[in-house]
Amino acid sequence: MITHNGAFGSFNISDAEIFVDNKSRKRSGHMSHAIVEYAPGKIIAFNSNCSAKRLGGHSAYGWLEYRYSDDYGKNWSEFHELPVSKEILLDGIYSVSMEKAVFHDGVFTGFLLRNTHTRECCCEPWDTPLVIQSFDLGKTWSEPVEFGPWKGRIYDAQVKDGIIYVLQSCNEEFICENPGDQYRLFVSTDNGKSFQVQSIVPVNSDNHGYGALNFRPDGSLLAYVCKIMNSSLLEVCCSCDNGKSWKRLDPIPLKEGIRNVQIAPLGKGYVMHGRGGRNTEWGKGQVIYTSADGIDWNDCILMEPEKQACYYSNMLPMTNGEVLLQYSDLYAEDNRVNVMHRFLSLKK
Repeated sequence: MITHNGAFGSFNISDAEIFVDNKSRKRSGHMSHAIVEYAPGKIIAFNSNCSAKRLGGHSAYGWLEYRYSDDYGKNWSEFHELPVSKEILLDGIYSVSMEKAVFHDGVFTGFLLRNTHTRECCCEPWDTPLVIQSFDLGKTWSEPVEFGPWKGRIYDAQVKDGIIYVLQSCNEEFICENPGDQYRLFVSTDNGKSFQVQSIVPVNSDNHGYGALNFRPDGSLLAYVCKIMNSSLLEVCCSCDNGKSWKRLDPIPLKEGIRNVQIAPLGKGYVMHGRGGRNTEWGKGQVIYTSADGIDWNDCILMEPEKQACYYSNMLPMTNGEVLLQYSDLYAEDNRVNVMHRFLSLKK
């Protein structure tokens, strides 16, 4: 365990634990880190079961699994396969990944990326995302329906006051390069049955990717987007009306850079996780930042300095006050990964 004195006080970072041992089953597991607490201590966590051979394991070519915990992630059930994900794979056109899911009023809502495998890349170009729901805590799932008319990738989803908020990069490629490659905020007021555009998030989307949302106690909403070719700066916009309108803030300078930005509240502040690598195109190393206000991220700890093609993650704030960090971690010299867990908790 590591104790770090962050921007909001001291907190503990647990040692890494293997959540999915892909090495032993000769598989890989990039993407699909959706993880939800649906009752105190009760968690559902998804993972990809992907080829370890295609692209050296850095691929979304596979299907989805999920497991349950009843004790805040200390112990886990056996794997359950998500049937529709294998059906879609066997149809031979797409595979699906689930990066985010939410729970509200007894319903799981999961957001599926439709990955194509028509060229040598991880998962692009994407088609339009899909939505699936479960009304019985994951025992069964609805047939997928189209999320919206834009191709692209959903990066974050959160629930506030009964409304589901979703951030999508509306671009079939990973890196936004054209003026039409916009980030849109969607809302659902009927618990995931339908989604409507709330606004276009006015980030400078040129050469950008990834994204995260952060509702603060004062009611404001921050949206973050990574600058892929300059990871030492993080784009940020602020909304004071639940994403109807936005103000662009100055880009946030980051000591160790960031890719795949993930943010969660912890104590009286926030933690941010991703792959570091200041002034490197693709980033390297695992980094955790802290902030008291979600804007000033001067403090950070570089957990590992060198690894690349991993640390794709999700962060789950839990009702016991801890944050569960789920991320990919290389287990071979190529791009094959296990899925790992760390727990972030306030120092007592």
